[in-house]
Amino acid sequence: MSAALSHVRVRHVLFGWINFALTAPAIYLWLGLPLVMRQQGWSGAEIGLFQLAGLPAVFKLFLALPIERWRAGHRPYRRWAWLTGGGYLLALLSLAALGADAHKGILFALTLLAALCATWADIPVNALAIKLFPAEERPRAGGVRSAATFAGAIVGGGAMLLLQQALGWAAPFLLLGGCLLVALWLLGCIEDDGSGFGIHRSKPLAVWRGFFRQAGAGIWTVVLLGYFPFVAAAWVYLKPLLLDRGFPASEVAWIAGVGGGALGALASFAAGLVPRALILRALPLSAGANVLALALMAAAAGYGTQAGLVAAAAFLAVAMGVASALAFAMMMEFARDDWRAADYGLQASLFTFGRIAVAPPAGLLLDRLGYPGMLAALAVAALAVALLISANRQFE
Repeated sequence: MSAALSHVRVRHVLFGWINFALTAPAIYLWLGLPLVMRQQGWSGAEIGLFQLAGLPAVFKLFLALPIERWRAGHRPYRRWAWLTGGGYLLALLSLAALGADAHKGILFALTLLAALCATWADIPVNALAIKLFPAEERPRAGGVRSAATFAGAIVGGGAMLLLQQALGWAAPFLLLGGCLLVALWLLGCIEDDGSGFGIHRSKPLAVWRGFFRQAGAGIWTVVLLGYFPFVAAAWVYLKPLLLDRGFPASEVAWIAGVGGGALGALASFAAGLVPRALILRALPLSAGANVLALALMAAAAGYGTQAGLVAAAAFLAVAMGVASALAFAMMMEFARDDWRAADYGLQASLFTFGRIAVAPPAGLLLDRLGYPGMLAALAVAALAVALLISANRQFE
């Protein structure tokens, strides 16, 4: 193994840990904490309103602009990551100090601050990754980034709940805060040339127009909005589906939480091994796998046994992992050298918006058509996206 190859692999590990440390606390706040809140007597409406604290994730395109406008000096992306990551750490420690019986408004404000800082920190961290990884390493970087997200889901959505039940309110926040502190320290271990690019004065509309003027940006925008959200929506409703089909809650946690997250992480890592030259050819195949996964889920929900449901859920997790990894790799490809943070932020906002926008209509379909009908409708929508990708010459 050459020294250069070893150095690149270490850098993948470092960025993987940093992305994990940013993701796991956020997932605990959105997916784990509602269970704790219910135990504390919060109403369903209060828990639902609390989820609004996650809205900053939709506005990455705006949060990226200050990073681009003020990045003169030495290692600007790192300084922005330390600033926003430090705010994230302080918010987590403040939540730990308050306790579960604190005023609900204060808990919401601190969670909103944590979400804002987590969303903001994600931008310079991944802009730095786009800067440092050579083009041929971007598929692997996308795979590691996606795998870190799935690992964060396992820890934040499962392990931290067990820790909270065993050791109390503060324990998850302290442990996750410790992981984040290590990640911020590791940022200092990542070597780069330290260069900034001066202070950009371009107006936001000009920056965004420049992104969409890239060759293939139009079709890629459509793909960002529709390639991943339909399988993601199916995953959102997987736990209720398993519960309604008679699975005990503990088994649901293992199947849809730990098992699905592990499969998604492994699939993401495997997708990261696809050579850069084959990424565009792999995208239509992945889109087809999304359609197949949703069709299998629809069939299993309507006619399958419990074992069939588990098998279909496993395939769905694999399809999600591959789709997520390829999407992150393509986002790196469409980030211009002079506008890494802005272009990443814009694409991440589109990606998040698509994922959020599909879930409510899917819920309405569930109420009207049941699980098989909802999943079949998602499969049809995913098929339309897959046909669009396959018909576009860029992806041949």
